[in-house]
Amino acid sequence: MKELNLSIKERIEVLIRARYPLIQIVSSEEKRVEDTLKSIVSTRNKRLFIWSITKGLEADDNSCAADLREPLKILDHIMECDINGLFLLRDFHPYLNDPVVIRKLRDIGRELKMSMKNVILLSPTLKVPQDVEKEMTIVDFDLPDKATLEKIIDDISGSLGGSKTLWDENLPKEKVVEAALGLTAEEAENVFAKSLVQTGGFDITVILSEKEQIIRKSGVLEYYRAHEEMKEIGGLENLKHWLGKRSQAFTKEARDFGLPEPKGILMIGIPGCGKSLTAKAVSSLWQLPLLRLDVGKVFSSLVGSSEENVRKAIQTAESIAPSILWLDELEKGFSGMGSSGTSDGGTSARVFGTFLTWLQEKTSPVFVVATSNNISQLPPELLRKGRFDEIFFIDLPNHEERKEIFRIHLKKRKRDPENYDLDEMARLCRGYSGSEIEEVVISALYDAFDKGTDVDQPILSSSAGTMIPLSQTMNEEIKKIRDWAELRARKASEVSFQEEEESSRKLEMV
Repeated sequence: MKELNLSIKERIEVLIRARYPLIQIVSSEEKRVEDTLKSIVSTRNKRLFIWSITKGLEADDNSCAADLREPLKILDHIMECDINGLFLLRDFHPYLNDPVVIRKLRDIGRELKMSMKNVILLSPTLKVPQDVEKEMTIVDFDLPDKATLEKIIDDISGSLGGSKTLWDENLPKEKVVEAALGLTAEEAENVFAKSLVQTGGFDITVILSEKEQIIRKSGVLEYYRAHEEMKEIGGLENLKHWLGKRSQAFTKEARDFGLPEPKGILMIGIPGCGKSLTAKAVSSLWQLPLLRLDVGKVFSSLVGSSEENVRKAIQTAESIAPSILWLDELEKGFSGMGSSGTSDGGTSARVFGTFLTWLQEKTSPVFVVATSNNISQLPPELLRKGRFDEIFFIDLPNHEERKEIFRIHLKKRKRDPENYDLDEMARLCRGYSGSEIEEVVISALYDAFDKGTDVDQPILSSSAGTMIPLSQTMNEEIKKIRDWAELRARKASEVSFQEEEESSRKLEMV
């Protein structure tokens, strides 16, 4: 049986049976880890000892050796005792800065290989000193799966007599379980209890609101509750059609049909033309949770914490899958890779390598939506086929798209688009991005409000004439992006701005 198919308990048990001397379990769920180890020792006829700096060594017979609180003392005790057992060391990672402790762990790694003892380090963060990395094996303790969360719900319901009043007849248990994915067991218990106190039953809204706060605590991932819809995006027909065809791609029916889950898309193009808006709208279209990864926050000043941050972000995204992971302005996080070895000790390269490997080999249904304004700053490895399903180029809006964008923003601000000459506005705003067109409408509203009147055609036209678009101030940079995308990316619009401009010039020449 492949390791990928083993449960977390089975994976740990295999390491114990194979006499791996030093195992580090990365998890903040002490109770779940300890319960798992207790289950293993009961079937393997072993004993479990748990150490902490505050209590010393506690045995499974409830005896306690308080004199073994010091890290070196407990390591000496483990080497000297003749016991068939597991030694779980809680929060041992702060002591891995001590060279004496590291040397002792290396001694243990050699001595315990031929014994019936295993040392397990349990901590919420991964820390492996280079000196001992060959002797230590890392195990990521998975967050609760659907079966575990369902058992928690059943236990809570059972403690309240299994009352049917706890459930909304239109809310199946499966939906509540899916809403809680990504939480630890303790967090799930707390939020279920909060929902019962606040609403008298299991309420998804309460669970999601709490979940957002918990995910934000990471400081790297942000749970984004998307309200944007595809109809709020003007144009981009090819991109919308591509996304629409995959709206059911994460369903069981799609798996039964033989379809793989889509990996993701990379959207490149001119700033302000709808890349970020599209990322948000995908969440609404597919009805999947949207997690925004702030690549800049991944990089921390503490050595090793950057790699831990990206691992934790990936683990969280996978735990609530199917989900959408949004990486905005990707080039700002992964630019300058070539100088990483001299500028930051290789941290950027290691973080990028972790993300790149996951992007290529991930099997979890996490759809990655990445955006970039400056493709020249992205590492070429990221653009290789297989990382993303498709690379889309989003150009400046063409004439019809500009009309549609004006229509969208006028409606959003409670104005009837039929009262304006949108053809004229689209002509006046030739070369404007979508966000610049929105700013034209907003500026016109301010002008009209200041004059004590409503927005009319002259005010709207005047507002358009006062703006200098990005296509003028960054003309050379935009041309470079277009040249790159010509043969390397798929057009997001049926007729690109560049094609429309070339057609116009040919007609003028005729």
